Amino acid sequence: MRVLICDDHPIVRKGLRDILEQEGTPVTIGEVASAEEALELARKKAWDTVVLDITMPGRSGLELLKDLKRELPNVPVLVLSVHPAEQYAVRVLRAGASGYLTKESAPEELLTAIRRIVRGGRYVSPSVGETLAADLSRPADELPHQGLSDREFEIARLLASGKRASEIAEQVHLSVKTVSTYRARILRKLNLRSTAEIMRYAFTHGMVD
Repeated sequence: MRVLICDDHPIVRKGLRDILEQEGTPVTIGEVASAEEALELARKKAWDTVVLDITMPGRSGLELLKDLKRELPNVPVLVLSVHPAEQYAVRVLRAGASGYLTKESAPEELLTAIRRIVRGGRYVSPSVGETLAADLSRPADELPHQGLSDREFEIARLLASGKRASEIAEQVHLSVKTVSTYRARILRKLNLRSTAEIMRYAFTHGMVD
């Protein structure tokens, strides 16, 4: 089995490598710390699956997911994130991921998920299943934040966490002016007037931890 791990934390990558290598099945593992590195290595070698984090410096995991599905549509992607299912699961599954797990999941569940998606299936944990069911039962009119683009959603979450525009710009590798432009779009789409209102909205709708 050939698994490409994309996560910017070396400790997380080592933990995933240890879990995969101790499982007993022969495995080839690639490790990258950014979306750019992941896309480059995904193009060079054949992989059975990609295990992908959402939050990384520079281009986000969601942007990488869409690039991978566009260029390598037959390679299944498992998103392994620190964020609770209700914040990202529906968004990443709609973008083409074959599964979604939080980093709190047990090693056995990770292995089960990887085996299933490598065989062409999908994997969601019970909590993700509940999130999907709730999404399907929601009225056709979506909540305002569901209309945000992936980048807008990411920046809205960072604003809601109390980060300044300069801090966000450094984290996501954008200019402060561009972050301010995104903030203006978010305010318009959510019909809000200030960052404080973004914070209240985000906490009310479970957009932040």
